[in-house]
Amino acid sequence: MAKRYDVVIVGAGPAGIFASLELCQAGLKVLLLDKGQKIDARICPSQKRRERCTLCSPCHLVSGFGGAGAFSDGKLTLSSRIGGRLRDLIGPPQTEALVDYVDSVYLKFGAPLETYGTGEGIADLERQAALAGLKLIPVKLRHLGTENCYQVLKAMYEYLSPWIDIRLGTATNSIITAGGKIQAIETSDGEKISCRYLILAPGREGSEWLVNETRRLKLGLNSNPIDVGVRVEIPMAVMEKFTAVLYEAKLEFYSRSFDDRVRTFCMCPGGEVVTESTGGADPVITVNGVSYAKPRTQNTNFAILVSTTFTEPFHEPIAYGKYLARLANILSGNVLIQRLGDLLDGRRSTPSRIQHSPIEPSLMAATPGDLSFALPYRYLKSIVEMLQAMDKLAPGVASPHTLLYGIEVKFYSSQLKLSPCMETEIGNAFAAGDGAGISRGLVQASASGTIAAREILRREGRTTTPSNE
Repeated sequence: MAKRYDVVIVGAGPAGIFASLELCQAGLKVLLLDKGQKIDARICPSQKRRERCTLCSPCHLVSGFGGAGAFSDGKLTLSSRIGGRLRDLIGPPQTEALVDYVDSVYLKFGAPLETYGTGEGIADLERQAALAGLKLIPVKLRHLGTENCYQVLKAMYEYLSPWIDIRLGTATNSIITAGGKIQAIETSDGEKISCRYLILAPGREGSEWLVNETRRLKLGLNSNPIDVGVRVEIPMAVMEKFTAVLYEAKLEFYSRSFDDRVRTFCMCPGGEVVTESTGGADPVITVNGVSYAKPRTQNTNFAILVSTTFTEPFHEPIAYGKYLARLANILSGNVLIQRLGDLLDGRRSTPSRIQHSPIEPSLMAATPGDLSFALPYRYLKSIVEMLQAMDKLAPGVASPHTLLYGIEVKFYSSQLKLSPCMETEIGNAFAAGDGAGISRGLVQASASGTIAAREILRREGRTTTPSNE
């Protein structure tokens, strides 16, 4: 006989965790599922030994309690303008209120009090960016740091575990419906778990699975622009005047050659470049960045992403992103690294050129090579133009020694058709977080899970959230 729950939550990332926090003391029987492991068991062997990615299945960096954000640098972007599309779904005032609420919960579980992006000198930095042809988007930001992110998530797990069932190491295979409403989910080992409500929050790692289930169930699906690019590594001093005030300099640029939107993403002062695998049964290795409460390197790394919107009949953004990542994997057996000077000179980087660079790579396992074999000209041209514009703002960004790692892809390009309360076209089935194409960061992912849970409470006639009163 199938096990029965009032609510099943698929995915233990920020969306799933915050949904659980809302529901845990409401007198409902709740199950939180994730195919990854507990936070204590999520140890990346490649990162620990500083060697090539070994394609753990599932990847410890993107799956398990805490989701992909568990080993990020824990940036809480405290603005409704950045990090997702909740403003479009529920409006700016409600989004701002949820951002404040989410921040208060992170503080409750141990987030540091210090914030960035609200001090003096920001107007002058915006002016300097404008003179360089860039738009600086200053936002209030709270930085946890990778080590503090771990502690906050561990505290959340310990808070939740007496109130709800948490099953890790359990992948969800399919969604079962009847009469247009949710009935159950089936796990990868064939177990059926019935539920009255379902919250789908599989994260970026589960985005492809969710898209496939959406198509199987003939639900509405739209494509966001595709974000593809590289991770840049430079000396920490180069961007210090920005990171000291903002921590993360969010810069936007439109390429001269193609008018594509180009932006910086996930700036990590004193951080490290890392690899991660994503894609489930058909994984690819991509690149990312982490930073800590206390700097561990003399470098700053950040992504430069190019957003491209394709025309009909294109409808496979995730497959396209994986295809580009796989090209880099084929060429390198891992990820590629190239000096900017070598890229501009039309030559591949070699181990000796990387070794003689004044910038010590934080990802030693990356393979020197040529990114032009993996990324289309349009992307590389836009990335180079962005770096050259940033160099006017912060001399040294476009140094010949600047390191480029590739490739970085963000798998949130497909978005489900949702109501303002996050309900899908299946009755009592909700979707939240990055995997559903709603959010692009910790705060709006957390907020979207909160919205779905509060709607369930409303339908159950339980309008309070005892766990957070």
